[in-house]
Amino acid sequence: MRELSDCTGPHCCHQSCQVQQLMKAARDGTKDGLEKTKIAMMRKVSFLNKKELTEDTEDESGYLDVTLSEVKHPPPQLSPMPEGLSSQQIVRRHILGSIIDSERSYLESLKRILQEYQKPLLEAEPKILNPKKIQPIFYRLKEIAQCHSMFQIALASRVSEWDATEMIGDLFVASFSKSMVLDVYSEYVNNFTNAMALIKKACMSKPAFLEFLKRKQASSADRITLYGLMVKPIQRFPQFILLLQDMLKNTPVGHQDRLPLQLALTELETLAEKLNEQKRVADQVAEIQQLARSINDRNLSKQLNADQRHLILHETLIETVYGEKGQVLKSKERKVFLLNDSLVCANINLKGPPDISSLVPIGPKYAVKWSAPLLQVQAVEVGQEGSPSKENLFQPSNNKRLSTSTPGKVFLGPPRLYQDLQELQHDLSVVEEVTLLVGTLQGEYQNLNTTVGQDWCLALQRLIRIKEDEIQCANKCRLRLMVPGKPDKSGRPVSFMVVFNTPNPLSKISWVNRLHLAKIAQREENMPGWVFADDDDKTKPPFWCPLLACRMPAFNIKSQEWKLETALHNPVQCALLGFSAASTSLPQGYLWVGSWGDDSHGQVEIFSLNRATPRSVKSFPVGAPALCLEYVTEPERGAFEEDGEEELECPAKIGNTICVGLRDGSILVYGSVDTTTQCLQTFRNPEAIPVLCLKNSANFLFAGLLNGTVLVYSRKSEDGLWEWDTARQVTVGSAAVKTLLGVEASVWACCANRVTVIQNSTLHKQSFEAHPEPAVSVTHMVRAGGGVWMAFSQGSSLRLFHTETLEHLQEINVSTRPAYLGPAGQKAICVTSLLICQGLLWVGTAQGIIVTFPVPKLEGIPKITGKAMTSLNAHNGPVDFLVATSSTLSPDLLKRDSVPDGVDSTATDGATSPAAAEGKKRSTSQESLQTANDNSPQPERRPKGVLLQYRLRSTSQLPGKLLSAEPEGHGADSPTPEWPEHGPEDGSIYELSDDPEIWVRGRPALKEGLRRERVMSAAVVSGGRGFRRLGGSGSGSGSVDCGSSGGSTSHESTLMVWQLPLTV
Repeated sequence: MRELSDCTGPHCCHQSCQVQQLMKAARDGTKDGLEKTKIAMMRKVSFLNKKELTEDTEDESGYLDVTLSEVKHPPPQLSPMPEGLSSQQIVRRHILGSIIDSERSYLESLKRILQEYQKPLLEAEPKILNPKKIQPIFYRLKEIAQCHSMFQIALASRVSEWDATEMIGDLFVASFSKSMVLDVYSEYVNNFTNAMALIKKACMSKPAFLEFLKRKQASSADRITLYGLMVKPIQRFPQFILLLQDMLKNTPVGHQDRLPLQLALTELETLAEKLNEQKRVADQVAEIQQLARSINDRNLSKQLNADQRHLILHETLIETVYGEKGQVLKSKERKVFLLNDSLVCANINLKGPPDISSLVPIGPKYAVKWSAPLLQVQAVEVGQEGSPSKENLFQPSNNKRLSTSTPGKVFLGPPRLYQDLQELQHDLSVVEEVTLLVGTLQGEYQNLNTTVGQDWCLALQRLIRIKEDEIQCANKCRLRLMVPGKPDKSGRPVSFMVVFNTPNPLSKISWVNRLHLAKIAQREENMPGWVFADDDDKTKPPFWCPLLACRMPAFNIKSQEWKLETALHNPVQCALLGFSAASTSLPQGYLWVGSWGDDSHGQVEIFSLNRATPRSVKSFPVGAPALCLEYVTEPERGAFEEDGEEELECPAKIGNTICVGLRDGSILVYGSVDTTTQCLQTFRNPEAIPVLCLKNSANFLFAGLLNGTVLVYSRKSEDGLWEWDTARQVTVGSAAVKTLLGVEASVWACCANRVTVIQNSTLHKQSFEAHPEPAVSVTHMVRAGGGVWMAFSQGSSLRLFHTETLEHLQEINVSTRPAYLGPAGQKAICVTSLLICQGLLWVGTAQGIIVTFPVPKLEGIPKITGKAMTSLNAHNGPVDFLVATSSTLSPDLLKRDSVPDGVDSTATDGATSPAAAEGKKRSTSQESLQTANDNSPQPERRPKGVLLQYRLRSTSQLPGKLLSAEPEGHGADSPTPEWPEHGPEDGSIYELSDDPEIWVRGRPALKEGLRRERVMSAAVVSGGRGFRRLGGSGSGSGSVDCGSSGGSTSHESTLMVWQLPLTV
């Protein structure tokens, strides 16, 4: 290799000139801002100079080998910190230092691969490895190193001027927004799996190569392997994102570097998402190919290699077989593959020298154990009711004994758990009756009194609670699948149950959720569900598009006079929702839908979302058409504290509320705790101007009116409701205020073609023009990160504005395939609703068609760079609203040793009646119970169960066997049982965890609070007239009216629900 400082001749002078231009571009960008840097970097200078292809360099794809001299271009170095810096400036300098250090370390790792591995392998005599295999292993590493060498030059120039400019975001935008960077990294990522396979194969077939890798690792100071070095390019952009997020958090609003940093985050997130998706697809293809090669069945192998097959989820799980008493008979690791249409379980066979695994990951070989169509596989829970009356049910074991289960009940493994619970419930009822009879005795007898009976009752209730804990624990980390087997001799279908231990509850949740969604994806309306809006079917949409889960009428009574107007999600947590239900149901809470029939009638319909399909639970009329809904969170404690006054606790009692704006100028305030819909407050503006939109921001309620004014209501300090008689008025124009949007400590109000930014407390106004045409008005606004997307009353354009500088950043046109637009007179697309949810910008149109655009999810600017997708499931009329519903799964579901909040565990004396015990057994009617004796000592905090926790008195002197959780005969002299040993109070008798922190005598794990995973459930609901299916891929047809199916007509108001995968 040649260094630029030592080169001579015109070609080298040209290279030096290019480098000088790059340096000048960075310096100019520092002085003149983002645009000049982008132009200079993207148009004047190329990171890599191309060279003519030769036979020796056909794999280089035209890239020039360049080495930069560190003498002429030293690494970036921060100058000493000047005095008088603010705390944020100091933090920003430290973050910049981290960027410099991490980039230097990353570049050294890249050079280390090339100089310590690739170069010695190419120059070795005799040859350690065929040169034709060396280049694919290190494919594109040289080009990646060149990209970052040039980036380091620009970074050094920027760092040298840091104290004067404090700009870094524009440099990242200029450096990593080039398509060439994506191309180089994409080719590296796509080749990574192949490179690892080549290294593994070479280690097994070339002892000299294996010895070479061992020697290099042993001689390095950090003992890092070649795999550890080569995985760094895949991790690089996530590291950049974390550093820039920290930099943005410490950059004050108004700083010249904020917008460039947000744009840089957008570029890096987009780049990282593309690379992650490519690596995911490459890994899945490799897994499927590996699985297909392990199958002896040619038909199944051919099906796996088909283009229609997608790998959704794969994980190593422990299959466990239990005996009749719950003892573990057998357990073995299995690799389970969830495909888009089938489920495959395979044995794992690791082959190869054990010392290879320390150098490179060894891919296992599989032997398929069984496979089943996805639609015939069911996930079930312990004690879940079923109807296997016509099928035999058994769990495979050595004797393969068929179980004899009661019709209507399925006792699934570990066997007898639920049956044991029922037996304990029965025994408790009997003992309670005996205790009552003993109390009627006239004489006094030793060991025959009510005290003895109560002790027995308390002991049985404690055992019941332990058994319930066992069932809950078994549910949380055990995946039970009902899989179809071969018919028996009589031809009847036989299903067998497979029990897998998952590594943690989160894994169990993921499996249940993905199984549920994969089945939904097999429905006709989702095959396909989406197509690219402007494509010719050459590019397939991603597999995990939003799935149409269900559609249903918006009103109980069929009526074409009622018109949908607005909707919102009321996120009420349901403590009674079971483990699997939480994994498969829609986001918890209620959906409120506002509508109207004529000028004097309005209606609100409430749907429950705590299930896989929404269900209407209440409908109530309002005095005028309902035009808008707003969810208002309860005031925070201390929100009304002023000048050292004591904190008022009264406002916190009203809880969350829902405000309904009516056409007659009224605002109704309802409690959102349940569906009783208690109206807490009603007030109307003096002129009875229709309320078109509402927005809650901090402790203020903004109401946009038809006459161009915004009324601002403050909270009352007494009860937390609204001071309607002292509302402040803000005039924003003469046209209607059609929509409001909360942005930080302000509210954006649109009037005609202008948007006014109103500060919450001071009501200071600042307005800007959102559209050049005065006749065009802003109709919808949604925010993501540092940008706001706007839709307009005319045309199909969407515009993006910065939330801080109010700059116009991007404009796009919403379009779809002409065949979907119907007659020629309806081809003008108009936007009627707008929504951003989980990285997608949803656009509803007047034609009933829904289009989505991918947008970044982080704090950057939500620019649109990807392709739009069109849903093939559409309404017959305009999309009246799009609503995002989301909820966070209860943290108790992610803990191994806890039960979802259903009944509080409290200490009390006395026994419950059999009727009460039976009622508490039903989880669907659980209620919180108050402590009977407030003066009794509080017990140690225990997991919550169905029955009350009682304090046991001694029962050791009572006749009969000892009431404990220990198995029968488990004494000091008894032989070691076939199942793991556990203490009397351990509710994890069937738990096979290797982590001692998880289970310690049934107590909560000490480090449970250190890891707080958040699992989010999300769905999108659209409302409009009817339902139709657009022409599918390659059909060439416009649409098919499907209104007659699903219980709705083509003109009836319909709700469609799209479900998204759980996110962590």
